[in-house]
Amino acid sequence: MIVQDGQIVGEGATEPRPGKHAEAIALDQAGDRARGATIYCTLEPHAFQGVAAPCTDLIISAGIKKVVCPIEDPNPQVSGNGFRQLKAVGIEIDRSVSSGQLIKSNQMIEGFAHHLENETPFVTLKSAISLDGKIATRTGDSQWITSEASRERVHEIRNESDAILTGIGTVLADDPQITARPGGSKTGRPKYRIVLDSKARLPENANILDDSGEVIWVVGSRANVSFERSNVSVLRIDETDDGLNLQQLLVDLGKFEIQNLLVEAGGKLGGSFLDQKLAQKVMLFIAPIIIGGETAPGPFQGSGAAKLNDALRLETVSHERIGSDILIQGYVS
Repeated sequence: MIVQDGQIVGEGATEPRPGKHAEAIALDQAGDRARGATIYCTLEPHAFQGVAAPCTDLIISAGIKKVVCPIEDPNPQVSGNGFRQLKAVGIEIDRSVSSGQLIKSNQMIEGFAHHLENETPFVTLKSAISLDGKIATRTGDSQWITSEASRERVHEIRNESDAILTGIGTVLADDPQITARPGGSKTGRPKYRIVLDSKARLPENANILDDSGEVIWVVGSRANVSFERSNVSVLRIDETDDGLNLQQLLVDLGKFEIQNLLVEAGGKLGGSFLDQKLAQKVMLFIAPIIIGGETAPGPFQGSGAAKLNDALRLETVSHERIGSDILIQGYVS
């Protein structure tokens, strides 16, 4: 965001690769009004020629007077060089923010930072549940548990993700598109929709395929793939006693430059991510309804904890009211 005399004159958000960085978009919008202005950035402006031109060069040539930015870029190619370049030409750098602002800033780049360190995506498990912790009735009916307001928020979350992953069970039961409104995947977000399908049972007429967006079809190493589509990439993964090798999957998805991976799936797959300690964040939309039923499924199955002391703990937990529902989210301890 660029501010001149107390007025916002330009703002931007980084586009999916190979798009523009946030600073470039904001500076284009501000034009001549950027001269002598202050720019507010979440992350240190990058200082090298990569997919995008150095943002430091753009800031300097635009005549920006002050940069307010809390986080040094963890990328070794930057790692303070952006701040040093800006300081060298007399631009003021202000990194003083509150602890709450620093937490929020780090959350905004959590996928980028995780991928940079681990070369795998940052995994968020998202589910919608009833007050008694069910994701469907005993007959499998699950649409819709939460309110329209919550479903709109889910589309915002999808739009912030590089990829959405679901299992073949969800595809066969609900036949979803798994896109982000408005515009579906034509907006460029999410870039990939991923289906885990060890036996290659994905129907050729599935709704998830009826779109111009890219699909990653994850199958077992020996599965027979019966059709091809121009927008579908087949990714073969080894199988274990518990299904597809999720650790191998995340390594391979990291090679697709997927930083933020949103998992929207049934209880079996969600439980597998938790059992194998492969998830970093959990988001639960809780609706004020009671489904009941001993056999009605919950969001996380798998082995689970044998003792309460072994239960998965969340930290940096937050909650908010969305329509008639409550969204609780936290990070895996």
